[in-house]
Amino acid sequence: MAKKKAKRATKKAAAKKAPARKTKKKAGKKKGAVDMIISKSRTKGCASINVSGDFYSALDQKVRELIAGAEARAEANNRRTLRPQDL
Repeated sequence: MAKKKAKRATKKAAAKKAPARKTKKKAGKKKGAVDMIISKSRTKGCASINVSGDFYSALDQKVRELIAGAEARAEANNRRTLRPQDL
């Protein structure tokens, strides 16, 4: 008899709905802010010396300029695909 009561109790507990989880908002995200192309952790891993916080935004800007130039070259050659020679 005790086993039947235990089974019923577990079935009832399983039937109850778990409360909805609250999601965390991403902190530090400014309105209109653009995501970085480069990964800070990978950049730091490649450098053998310390990396300042300003370096990442400057590197990101250079990468964006390289991509824009590559796009212009590909379009000038009537292509819609970026290739290594576009850099």
